[in-house]
Amino acid sequence: MRVYIPATFATLRGLNESRVITARSGYGFAVTPALLDFYVDGDEEEIAHAAFQDAAEASIRLLAIGDEESFPYRRVVISADIDESVITYQPENGESVVKLSPAQINLIDIAAIHIDVEASEADTKKAIEVIDESDLGEEDAELTVGDAQDNFMAWYDPEELPFLIELL
Repeated sequence: MRVYIPATFATLRGLNESRVITARSGYGFAVTPALLDFYVDGDEEEIAHAAFQDAAEASIRLLAIGDEESFPYRRVVISADIDESVITYQPENGESVVKLSPAQINLIDIAAIHIDVEASEADTKKAIEVIDESDLGEEDAELTVGDAQDNFMAWYDPEELPFLIELL
């Protein structure tokens, strides 16, 4: 099953060193039965994009913690193909939320790495500043987070990881 893991650039550095990452608190996002029930229209690709967007928003929450030093305003999402036997659906936490147990993902299971482009940093910075208010339903904050979510994330093959770490 394709699972979208919210991450930061620090996560990528760790993945490059150890060839393994651990999903933060064991959570990821995927096309789940609850997400399929939520969307009455849309094809599989559109519904998968909704799960991806949930992971991208969760990356904003990770950046809000402030642990990212190299690229504090760039969202990162890792797309991985995970065996369904380690996935538990968590619809009470959101339609696309899944719990991974174990939460470790090997580099060989990663299908793609997605990173905000430099031009997106200003919008992501603004979203980081209001992510809590957005979660509480404050309309202006939701719009600010939506602006960041509308930005393009570059796609990279996992084989490019060492070059990403070195060149970015």
